[in-house]
Amino acid sequence: MNKSDTHAFVNQLLVYTLVMICFSGSVGLGTVWLRQQIAQTANNVKQLESRAAEMERHLSGTNMAIAAEESPDVLVKRNAEWKLGLVQAKNTQVVRIDRSPEQRLAEKRHSELFGRDVKVAPVRFVMGGSN
Repeated sequence: MNKSDTHAFVNQLLVYTLVMICFSGSVGLGTVWLRQQIAQTANNVKQLESRAAEMERHLSGTNMAIAAEESPDVLVKRNAEWKLGLVQAKNTQVVRIDRSPEQRLAEKRHSELFGRDVKVAPVRFVMGGSN
């Protein structure tokens, strides 16, 4: 009987050792797989960043080309080259308005009703009051 107890202990030890080897092997395999996924994701991010930087350079170049074509000298040259007959705007043709366009348009619309002297004042609502 003593002999079978020793064999049972050895069998249990062998089974536990095999289970531990399989468990540690699966943990190692999982770790390697995670590291590979991390490296693959980092590579994808690096490619996307380089593509974004390339697109930014391309957009910057396009913006510079547009700015160069919009310069007054180039516009005058294109006008003469294509024989468009356009005239450059004078400073007196551009009028800057300092006040609100809504108020100015309301005054313009209602000036015919009330005469030229009337200025339109904004309407003020008072909650719960008689004034």
